[in-house]
Amino acid sequence: MSRTLKIAVVDDEPDMRESISQWLALSGFDAETFATAEEALKAIGADWPGVVISDIRMPGMDGMAFLKRLMGIDSGLPVIMITGHGDVPMAVEAMRIGAMDFMEKPFNPERLTELVKKATQARRMTLDNRALRRDLSEGQQVMSKLIGSSPVMDRLREDILDLGQADGHVLIDGETGTGKTLVAHALHAVGPRASKKFVPISCAAYNDEVLSAKLFGPVENGLPAVEEARGGTLCLEDIEALSDALQARLLAFIAEQGSPAETRIIAISNARGEGRRAEDSLRPDLFYRLTALKITLPPLRSRGEDILTLFTRMTEQFAEEYGCEPPQVTAQEAAQLLQAPWPGNVRQLINVAERAVLQNRRGSGSITSLLMADGEDTQEATTTEGKPLKEYVESFEKMLIDNTMRRHKGSIAAVMDELCLPRRTLNEKMAKYGLSRSDYL
Repeated sequence: MSRTLKIAVVDDEPDMRESISQWLALSGFDAETFATAEEALKAIGADWPGVVISDIRMPGMDGMAFLKRLMGIDSGLPVIMITGHGDVPMAVEAMRIGAMDFMEKPFNPERLTELVKKATQARRMTLDNRALRRDLSEGQQVMSKLIGSSPVMDRLREDILDLGQADGHVLIDGETGTGKTLVAHALHAVGPRASKKFVPISCAAYNDEVLSAKLFGPVENGLPAVEEARGGTLCLEDIEALSDALQARLLAFIAEQGSPAETRIIAISNARGEGRRAEDSLRPDLFYRLTALKITLPPLRSRGEDILTLFTRMTEQFAEEYGCEPPQVTAQEAAQLLQAPWPGNVRQLINVAERAVLQNRRGSGSITSLLMADGEDTQEATTTEGKPLKEYVESFEKMLIDNTMRRHKGSIAAVMDELCLPRRTLNEKMAKYGLSRSDYL
């Protein structure tokens, strides 16, 4: 990550400030001078992009007190102290507190350049590492929202991590409600563009004239999307809604960028069925540019026990939001949740979970009635692949232990008591289902 770092020169003597700043400028550094430590502290905060050079003996706040304040603000900030001959012991103490080095007056300008160069390199590495950690943290937060341990979700997470590091444009498709926008955010957050902007635009939300302005300009305030996303990610939802004219402009924009592309495009297709898919709606040359990489999201009905895991997490979140207890799922209701075809996928499940919490708060209704209200035939509805009874029982058993562990915050004794299980049996079942007590503490 390239950045220009500043050098703050803090000294109460005008001649010293001027000579140091002039030498640094001649050496290619961007110097900024301050007459007092108090004045410098107004400009220097955590993650300040630069290095500090400070005299030790100054009226008001002296260099030692100034150093302590700086270390309290940002312990990774490089500080070089300027000292008179009799202040060397004090300078050594300053290094113990956190100063990077010190120069004794009169000092060699070449020595100053050498120290500043070393300090800026250290500062640049510190700031880049912090930015990387923030990016990784954001990526982990987004990835953590992709709940589920089914094989299809494991593959999806692997695909996101692999494709996130690649340079090619991406097409995301799948049934409605499967989380395509979340996956687009995840692709951006785990990749090298994470520190740049993620700019989403819905191609179906505007008429041609407005969409053209939003994408390519002119706009009254701010920048058009292709400029705002420069160096980052431009996410085009409902890509199949682009008109022929805008497809041509987008293709030209992609061609202008060359390879590798400065701005990555993630296209999301929500159209399903013959004649309505992205490949049917987009001109072939644009389609193949956008599908250098492709992710197809799995429908909820193919995710097995993830359905119960998701339902549990959603009801817990809504229960906390509404200030009530989440509903307890019976074995029959768990089987019905697993068997339902879920045409609206995760989005539909979230809606059912919220209504289940509201029903439970009122003390009426059931999950069965909610599924029936959504048009699900709870007697005959099955997933695309039939399952043996044993799998339904195991899914329910895992959900029950998981829920109970969450309620009791990992208290094994409380879970054993509620579920009437001996410790050995509980331990065996938790190991079987990949549940760890540490996840609930």
